[in-house]
Parts: sequence; C-alpha cells; structure tokens
Amino acid sequence: MILESKVPEGPLAEKWDKHKFDVKLVNPANKRKYEIIVVGTGLAGASAAATLAELGYNVKSFCFQDSPRRAHSIAAQGGINAAKNYQNDGDSVYRLFYDTIKGGDYRSREANTYRLAQVSVNIIDQCVAQGVPFAREYGGLLANRSFGGAQVSRTFYARGQTGQQLLLGAYSALNRQIAYGKIKMYPRTEMLDLVVVDGQARGIVVRNLITGAVESHSAHAVILTTGGYGNVFFLSTNAMGSNATAAWRAYKKGAFFANPCYTQIHPTCIPVSGEYQSKLTLMSESLRNDGRVWVPKTVETAQRLRKGEIKVGDIAEADRDYYLERKYPAFGNLVPRDVASRNAKQVCDEGRGVGATGLAVFLDFAEAIKRDGLNAISQKYGNLFEMYAKITDENPYERPMRIYPAVHYTMGGLWVDYNLMTTVPGLYAAGECNFSDHGANRLGASALMQGLADGYFVLPYTIGDYLARMPSTKVGTDHPAFREAEQAVAAKNQQLLSINGSRTVDDFHKELGHIMWNYCGMARNAEGLTLAKKEIRRLRDDFWRDVKVTGVNEELNQTLEKANRVADFLELGELMVDDALHREESCGGHFREEHQTPENEALRDDENFAYVAAWEFTGVGNKPVLNKEELAFENVKLTQRSYK
Repeated sequence: MILESKVPEGPLAEKWDKHKFDVKLVNPANKRKYEIIVVGTGLAGASAAATLAELGYNVKSFCFQDSPRRAHSIAAQGGINAAKNYQNDGDSVYRLFYDTIKGGDYRSREANTYRLAQVSVNIIDQCVAQGVPFAREYGGLLANRSFGGAQVSRTFYARGQTGQQLLLGAYSALNRQIAYGKIKMYPRTEMLDLVVVDGQARGIVVRNLITGAVESHSAHAVILTTGGYGNVFFLSTNAMGSNATAAWRAYKKGAFFANPCYTQIHPTCIPVSGEYQSKLTLMSESLRNDGRVWVPKTVETAQRLRKGEIKVGDIAEADRDYYLERKYPAFGNLVPRDVASRNAKQVCDEGRGVGATGLAVFLDFAEAIKRDGLNAISQKYGNLFEMYAKITDENPYERPMRIYPAVHYTMGGLWVDYNLMTTVPGLYAAGECNFSDHGANRLGASALMQGLADGYFVLPYTIGDYLARMPSTKVGTDHPAFREAEQAVAAKNQQLLSINGSRTVDDFHKELGHIMWNYCGMARNAEGLTLAKKEIRRLRDDFWRDVKVTGVNEELNQTLEKANRVADFLELGELMVDDALHREESCGGHFREEHQTPENEALRDDENFAYVAAWEFTGVGNKPVLNKEELAFENVKLTQRSYK
C-alpha cells in the first residue's frame, strides 16, 4: 500500500497556514448534525473533546478511569516546551523544530514536527487564559528552564506538577461542555473494538467496567487519544492501567502501526528494588538542570560502596566520574534521554553502578544547594524531593539521589497522515497514541506539547475537512457491523473466563516484561531479538492455555480487564521485536549493538532506513506486511548526532 502523508506543498514555514486555508469547512449550523467519539481524556483527548464541542460538534468522550482527570497525563512532571523565546537566548520556532528533529535522530516527518513547534506558542497563551499556574519570575513574567537536547531555556513549568495543572485546565474546558450538553461523558468504560462500515470508522464497542455490559456507540468519526504502550514491559513509569488495547484493536481492523520498536527509556527514575514491584517512579528530567550525574571512577570504589565499607560522602571529588559532563561538554547533564540512558547502562555494566543492585547512578545536588541555597532548590523541586524521600527513605538534600533508566514513553504508534488520520478513513489518532512528531527519541517536555497541539489546534481543523466531504447521515448501532463486533468482544471475554488455568494474569505480564526488557530494551541485537520472538510466542500459547481469570463478566472484574490488555501486549510485543529485528541500524531509542560508532553512539543507516515502518495486520501469528513511508529531508541536513 502506498502511504500518502498528505503533506501540503510549499515552504515549510507556510505549509500549516496554507493547509488551514485549503481545508474544507463545516458551517456552524451543520456541525450540530455530526457526532464524534473521543477515546481517552488525557491532554490530547480532553483538549480535543472540549474544542470540538466548543465548535458545535456533538462529542462522546470515553475513559476507563472513574474521572477524566485521572488520565495519566496528570503524572507528567517537568514542563512543556514552547518557542516563546522569553529568555531572549536565541530560541525560535525553527530552533525548536531543529532540536526536535535532531533529538529524534532524523526519523520524524519534517512537516509535522515543524507544525508542532509552530503551534507551541499558542498553547501557552491558551493555558494561561485557562488559569494554569505556570511558575513566574520575580517580576511576574512566565519562567522557563532547560531540558535535555536543547541549549536554550524554553520549558514552561508548574513546579514538578506541570501535567496535573495542564490537565486541570483541559478538564475544566471539558466540564464546561459537559454542562452545556455538547459532550456526553462515559467514565469507567473501555474500548474493546473499532467498528468499520463500508471502509470507514463509524463507531466503537465498549465494556462497561462496572456492570460488564458490552455496548456499541456510533459516530461520524472516531479519535483515539489513548496514550502509549510502555506497559508492555510490565515495569514502567506509566500508570498500571495504561494499556494499548484501543490502538491495538484498531490495528487489527486496518490501522497501520508505525515504528513500534521506538520506545523511550527515561534516564532519571527510582531504581527497581525487588521482584514485588508493579511499577516504577519517574524523577523529572528537570532535575538534571541542577543535579550532577556521577559514579565512582573505579570498580573497586563502587564495590566498597555497595558493600557498605564506605559512604558516598567518603568518595573524594577526584574519585568521582561525572561521565556526561566529561563525554558531552557542550550539553553536559542535559543530553537527550536516549544518550543519558545508554551511558548510565554502560557505566553500570562496567561494574561502577551504585546501590544494592549496582544498577543505579548518582544524581547529586550538593553543588547546586551550596551555590543557590537550600530554599531555592526546594522551591524548584520540593515536591519531587519529598516524593523521592517517601519512596526511598533517603533525604536528597543531604545525599545524592539514586537513579536508573526505565521505560517511560513510546514514540511508535498508529500511523497517521498530516491530518492525523490513520489508514482507516474517519479514524484519527492524537498525542502519544500516534507516531508522528518525535522520530526515534522524544525530547523532554515535548509530550505535553504534542498532546495539546493535536487536541486544541490541529484536529479541530483537519477533522472538519473529512466531515465536510461526507453526509451527516447516521449509522445505527443495529447495523450488522456493530452486532458482529459486539459478538466478537463477548466471545473473547468468555474465552478468557473459561480457560481456568493455574497462572495469574500478572504472572504472564511480568514474564513478558522480562523478555521485552532483556532483549528489546535499552540495547538490542539480532540473536536476542530472535530469541525474544520465540519466547513471546511460547508465552502467548501458554497464556491462552493456562491463564486463570476469576469472576464473571457481568460485574466489576479487574482480572478480566487485565487479561484483555495483557493478551494484546503479548501480540504487540512480537510486533515490536519484528520491527527492531528488521531495522538494521541504531537510531534514538532503538540501539542495535551491531550498529554503533567507535565511541559507542547510535549509528544510523540513512541510505537504507530513512523511512517510517508502518506494519499491516495479517492475522495473529502471521507475518505482518511492512509498508514504508520514505522520509524526505529538505530543510535539515542528515548528520551524525553529536552533543559533544
């Protein structure tokens, strides 16, 4: 299949403005004739639903949480990027575009990435108007701080709670439209299938998580804003409920899945403590503004520290290796996440890691506290320090934090064109759910930017172009396609309940996580990936033969919910391995050990792999079809990334 990106012609800086003029419009009187389904209520979903309802469309909004404000966007800490250049330090829309393209290791679509940088300036104005309490300088102006992969300060923040405050702004806009009757909210409701009628997305099948009832909802278009698939690794910084089911079921109905092997490992997370853990905790990247990353210079010193023979304060300055500052003097501790994560793994693999397991490095604030004072550091990061102290029972004001990389974000997702439409007409994907803006590695503070850009400023234009070309005639949920999808969902639920095996869902999920982390995590190679594929297939067969799902369908049944999600992860994991195996290069978060520079940096193969890999479903266990969207770089030069 030929993938049409539908990127407008013309100069890069003019594409979006020209496109907004060229798209067809739906007049105000006709908008009320159309219904739109939005699945997910994070930043992308809440902003899209609120904006579309404000325009006059009738919107149905779905989330599996008990309240829209519990969407995982609320957990984002550090900030949101925007090219406002309030610091007068050389920032611009083009610089944000270039930093994002370079940070993604030249594996994203130029036009989408430039549009993201372009509308970033509007996001801040929108959020300030909503009352989002961004940090301000003494004179009252909005404050900025730096994040990884940039040499300017463009990140707006609200202490370490930026996601929460932005989501509350979008949530208030959402509630306003709920009160007006333009949005009908369906909490505790999970999408389990996409309904396609005559080649177009016309609705979804959901399960009421309280009663177990399987229901259908029809619309003229469907928008998925359901986040990423990081929980395929079991341990991640994602909420435990975060899942890939909505996107995966759409994939099985014809939506292509793009670049699934592009997963982001965040370098600053609290290390794993033991097998009992079910999730990991993020420590914001903003901490790397003032914290210095280091390990002991020698294996001997690290061993003595781990054995308790010496304390961290006993290690002299000369015996500490600030390895990021040493290797990357231009960016120091603010290198991109993939670079910081790989270097942390490297020093730990050398035997210089700290903590009981040796799988941690130090993030030290002693110099910053001495320079700026404890109160200044507390004002910037107080809630993060408190969270770290509660979890580890260690005071980060007095001793360095221990951090280690963990799965945090997924750059892969459903393939979308410039209008954010998937390969299924009428089905859109926004935010982390799609692949479009970040290439092989996302820069810090850009996830919130993309979610709100897609929801507030992109979809309201592009979805109108689609609706303007179709009649307002509704398809009823009594259509055979809805009945067929409902029956398939009910049958799968019943199959899961009837197995009555001996192993728990979490047991299977944890084993899958070990396979994914060991062979498709921070470092990958052909031998490990080949083994992983075999192991995932074996595990999937075991799951459908021996999983134990207790309870019944007609009630609140969280075991059944998890079973559905893990069943999808067991299929998605294999696709991620297939993608990683086929991509014989290293780029961003995809690091193939066979393809690295003499300095152990990612080595791309632009001649053979400068494309988006969009996979087409052909049946469970069957080889998916690879479709390629060649990436054209007309405004940036493809070079080996350097942060030195």
